[in-house]
Amino acid sequence: MPATHGQSDFIGLEAYCNRNHHHNDGDRFGRMFPQLAPLFTDPRVLERLGRPGGPMDAGSPDVTAQTVPVGFVFFGQFVDHDITLDVTTSLDTVNSAHETRNARTPTLDLDCIYGMGPEAQPYLYHASGDFKGVKLITGADVNTGPHAADDLARVGDVALIGDFRNDENRIVSQIQLAMIRFHNRLCDDLSSDHSGKDLYEEARRLTMWHYQWCVVHDFLNHICGEGVVSRILSEGRRHYMTDTPFIPVEFSVAAYRFGHAMVPMKVQTQQGGSSFELFGTVLGKGFSPVTDARAVADMHELFETFEGRTVQRAGRMDAKMASDLLSLPARIDPAGQSLATRNMIRGQSFLLPSGEAVAREMGRPDAEIEQVSDAARAEEADLNGGTPLWYYILKEAELIGRENLDGTRLPGEGLGPVGATMVAETIIGLIESDGRSWLGSNRNWRPETRADNPAVELSSVGHLLTYT
Repeated sequence: MPATHGQSDFIGLEAYCNRNHHHNDGDRFGRMFPQLAPLFTDPRVLERLGRPGGPMDAGSPDVTAQTVPVGFVFFGQFVDHDITLDVTTSLDTVNSAHETRNARTPTLDLDCIYGMGPEAQPYLYHASGDFKGVKLITGADVNTGPHAADDLARVGDVALIGDFRNDENRIVSQIQLAMIRFHNRLCDDLSSDHSGKDLYEEARRLTMWHYQWCVVHDFLNHICGEGVVSRILSEGRRHYMTDTPFIPVEFSVAAYRFGHAMVPMKVQTQQGGSSFELFGTVLGKGFSPVTDARAVADMHELFETFEGRTVQRAGRMDAKMASDLLSLPARIDPAGQSLATRNMIRGQSFLLPSGEAVAREMGRPDAEIEQVSDAARAEEADLNGGTPLWYYILKEAELIGRENLDGTRLPGEGLGPVGATMVAETIIGLIESDGRSWLGSNRNWRPETRADNPAVELSSVGHLLTYT
């Protein structure tokens, strides 16, 4: 954003005349709705909508969902880091989806865990012994200090992992560690029948398939609703129509940013322990070694598992955000400190259509669209030209909510019909279009059970992250 707001040239205006932005295969972003015209909203309106103390400011009290464990907020961030990384675009120019490079593979293949594999990145793996080039290293293998075993492997402050972003806060960092430990546990379980490269490939395949299964049948069911997920799996996708995986900007810049509205102010990560500010010194500190035992996250406290603990819930899914997210540190002008405003300005820079246009394209009822639009305009009257897609999706979640298997809905508990369809179709489509995946190669596969407890199937995120 320019320092003298509104006085720089608006680059890329000609792109508004070209709606048919189709995706490039594989390493580029693309569009789910290339035929829809982009929405323009005065940036000053977006600044008002997302400013501290404005319509999107939830204030200090946390209003929580009733059914969504708090861990899904951070697991969703982990999934995002597995499939997208844009390091080239800017907020002060029009961005072309098909020219924007995706530095991650657009599949749920856990390259954020495995990197480019033991041959290309051997420093991520054991360098000697029976599991040379097979097991991934953790802090227990190379770090020093009292908390080494509960941390990622590091050289100085730098974590030795496939995606640096998974060290940006303690909870995501601990999820990364749990996924590494899951792979290593499977190596132990499989070592009697496999060895060497064969052991690595089999453990990686099973880790990836269990992860994909849990994303679809646990994460998406909680966020998008069993009704939507079941319909896509049984009737097919209707909008993410591709056999080659790519990331639509409508998904990455708008729909999948639902998690920003679910971020709690404080999180309890240990049984009987205190709750800490998410952006405070205990949980907010990243890109450095663990030096505080309170920063070690117990996954049984963040996700529902066989232990049956009472788990903290995520924030309610609505068009409100934690006040801290509207006043983030920034080296740009004050409007850039609001994550809400940044999200909407970023959507505008990618020429996203309005929420109403996408809803009509999906065949949603006029009365439903008017309900969401009227509620958005009640917060900001100058949205009369249309509602930014991200904000529409949040309002839809607040008013209509997640679809259960029986067709009933739970407002505030998950995404509404437009957001849920975009997120679920994209993620399921990414898995289905990958020939290495569970849905792409063996749709009759089912998850394993714990070797130490056959009554527990590894079919939920909580069970996955606690099998270490």
